[in-house]
Amino acid sequence: MNRLDPSARSRDAAATSDETLDGERFPVVHHSVSLQLYSVRDALEADPVGTIDRVAALGFTAVESGFKALTAHPELVDAIHRNDLATPTMTSPLFRVADREAVWALAKRLGAHTVVETFIPEEHWTSVEDVDAIAAELNASAAEAAAHGLRVGYHNHWWELETRFDGVQAMELLIDRLVPEVILEIDAYWVAVGGEDAVAFVGRHADRIRYLHLKDGPIDRENTHQRPAGTGSMPIRELIAAATSLEGVVVEFDAYDGDVFAASEQSRLYLTGIVGGSVETGSVETGAVETGTVETGANA
Repeated sequence: MNRLDPSARSRDAAATSDETLDGERFPVVHHSVSLQLYSVRDALEADPVGTIDRVAALGFTAVESGFKALTAHPELVDAIHRNDLATPTMTSPLFRVADREAVWALAKRLGAHTVVETFIPEEHWTSVEDVDAIAAELNASAAEAAAHGLRVGYHNHWWELETRFDGVQAMELLIDRLVPEVILEIDAYWVAVGGEDAVAFVGRHADRIRYLHLKDGPIDRENTHQRPAGTGSMPIRELIAAATSLEGVVVEFDAYDGDVFAASEQSRLYLTGIVGGSVETGSVETGAVETGTVETGANA
């Protein structure tokens, strides 16, 4: 039986958990080491199925993919399932998306339990009112997702850390405004680029950080400077130790000046040596979230 089949995943979770939402249980992959498929986007565009086969051959047992790629290449879902790759998280725009039903449907077909908003551009972080609007939409998204047995998360870049209002980071303001049901997927490299002590930040928010995006390098904004995990300036072991509620880590390269597949495998081996890469089946708490009216517009 394929553990990535959604009905099979629910049955497996039922064997180990009593928590239920809308009659379904959704598994959590603990201490997974995923590859964010954006890292291999050029290969994915040229040969979607072959790229997934190649990622699995590198030893990855989990991947993180995005709504855009999955809808552009519908065959990706079957390729992911055929390779028995876990998909604990799926990324998708949630902010200023008028109808998110297609997002929830695709996440369930994929077998993901958490949908992560990964990119709200810098121009949307110019005031406290902007932060309020972002938080309101993420909270509303969490309520919608919970009705489908899913969870919502937020992923940062450097500008949320660098931008400050009266001395307070925009990211801190956002976290304060998010309902507890919205988890964090923290890109520790961008935290450091934003001028924050990444280990201190992770420790401060360890109760809601479930995933870490981990890349390495000299800690600057130049994407092509990124290096495999363990070969740069990031304190990766300390970051993982500080994330006491961690469910998994994600290998990602925004760009790489070399063989990105080899670099991804090198990162996987390094990170698996730290977290173990064990896969356990459990149930994700989506919670009940109060919702209100949020005006949404075009997909950001």
